[in-house]
Parts: sequence; structure tokens; C-alpha cells
Amino acid sequence: MGARVLLFDEPTEGLAPVLVQQVRQMLTDAKGEGYTMLLVEQNLRFATAVADRHYLIAQGETVESLGNEEVKTREQELLRHLGV
Repeated sequence: MGARVLLFDEPTEGLAPVLVQQVRQMLTDAKGEGYTMLLVEQNLRFATAVADRHYLIAQGETVESLGNEEVKTREQELLRHLGV
């Protein structure tokens, strides 16, 4: 059966937009097939397209747990926090 949990660390870093869309589709497909994914990503638009929950971690501590709608409404604040 293989792995059911996938870990991704900045999978869109340095990619052309067309490749980012391909990665997004691959992750969306895997999610639809029942895979659990841990995604470390600073691209908030990409993350909200594929993730169900978002965790803001600062100095090794989880400081917030957010849903997609909350991330979208606080995007500018979160981008400043991430230093992006």
C-alpha cells in the first residue's frame, strides 16, 4: 500500500508559476486519494489551496491554528509575520 503520510518542505520554492500549478494539482489529487500531508510553505495562496488547517510556528512553538478563511482575511498580517 505504501506511505499514507507525505511531508513537503517548501515544494514551490524557486518554481515557475506553471510548475507551482502542477505541484498544486498533484497535492490536491493525493489529498483526494486519502493521503495525509504535512506542508511547510510560506506561499500562503498555495497553502490555502491545498491545506485544511494552518499552524503558525514561532521559535519552535505553535502560536496559532487557523482555517483557510481566517488565513485569507489575515493574509497581509501573516505575510509580515513570515517576513515574506
